[in-house]
Amino acid sequence: MEKQFIQDLKIGDAVHSDFVVTEKALNSFSQPNRAGEYYLRLQIADATGSMRAVAWERGPELAALFEQGDVVRIRGEVTNYRGLQLIVYDLQPTPEKEIKRHYFLKTAPRSCAEMLTELEAVINSVTNPHLRLLLNSFFHDEFFVRRFCEAPAARSVHHNYVGGLLEHSLEVAALCRQFIALQPALDPSLLLSGALLHDIGKIEEYEFRGMAIELTTKGKLLGHIIIGKEMIDHNIEKLPAFPKELQLALGHMILAHHGQQEWGSPQIPRTFEAFALHHADLVSARLNQFAQAQGKGAKTNGWTDWDRLLARDIYLGLAE
Repeated sequence: MEKQFIQDLKIGDAVHSDFVVTEKALNSFSQPNRAGEYYLRLQIADATGSMRAVAWERGPELAALFEQGDVVRIRGEVTNYRGLQLIVYDLQPTPEKEIKRHYFLKTAPRSCAEMLTELEAVINSVTNPHLRLLLNSFFHDEFFVRRFCEAPAARSVHHNYVGGLLEHSLEVAALCRQFIALQPALDPSLLLSGALLHDIGKIEEYEFRGMAIELTTKGKLLGHIIIGKEMIDHNIEKLPAFPKELQLALGHMILAHHGQQEWGSPQIPRTFEAFALHHADLVSARLNQFAQAQGKGAKTNGWTDWDRLLARDIYLGLAE
């Protein structure tokens, strides 16, 4: 089925397409002849915008089919009532396997294919044969790569969108390359491997429920740092003669990349590579966080609204 995007809809259009439900309410009719009956009021959205929708008939029956946050397949017609409104004739939950999340969720500005090409170049720059084999065991696995491409890097703080984990990992690798140029004592293969692998546990930590990013049970109980360390150790067991000292060094980087125990890091960085990885990870996250806050635009006299996580508002300058 071809997607009909909200930004393209106009009055009179017949609609048969998928949308995510962002608001859902059953309201009672005010007309005396429909006393005791309910209609279904919705706000629907996709990546291009949102609009009101209403089902005048079978309201309770349709409402029972889905929850707020679900993707539903709606058949209806666009009308005008204080702006565009979709009259719903019928709807059904969209089967999970047919949901194309990039239609509804914010995605990384670059395509997965483009970023994977860059990632492959980073892998090819890793000269240590053991680390190269380890990276290939993950990034030449089709199932893993598909999940890695779709995963967010966080629920809300930074890179919290489809493709965010891959984008963040490449940013960390790019920063690490700059650190290597400044500090020749850093081990390039080890640091770049840590950059690509430090957050792999997030593919098990987060999941999409409908269109919301939620923590999995495993994510709540273990967290991505421990999950990622276990994933790396599991793959190393299948590789021939992987050096124990190298496994220890890489494992420490994974456990220490948050930098401080109060930030959820089981260890603080105690090697040069772990220290560099932590700062590359932090810079990538903070810059993305700042860029997203700035991207919301100015509200008053060139200033954004107060951002709770950054603990500041941002000056964008006065419009000319």
